[in-house]
Amino acid sequence: MATHPYELMYLIQPAADEERINAINERLQGAVTTLGGSVEKVVPPVRRRLAYELGRHREGQYGVLEFQLPAEQARELDRTIRLTEDLLRYIVVRRDE
Repeated sequence: MATHPYELMYLIQPAADEERINAINERLQGAVTTLGGSVEKVVPPVRRRLAYELGRHREGQYGVLEFQLPAEQARELDRTIRLTEDLLRYIVVRRDE
């Protein structure tokens, strides 16, 4: 099955503690591998000031996950991400090879 390179950038609410951040990272990586993909690079979340207020938050924790995934599984991954608590925003982009 052919896989495509993707990049997931996500924003976690600033109140999340280290344990919660690790749980979110593990869930996202686990979702990718469960769906037949492979994780290539993980950039741990870093606290940054937001350009504008988002749900009463002025700061957030940005993380990036680069992975390979079969195109048919992208929608299921999107559903898993949407159900993850503590995420303020996310975007999944297909990278050029």
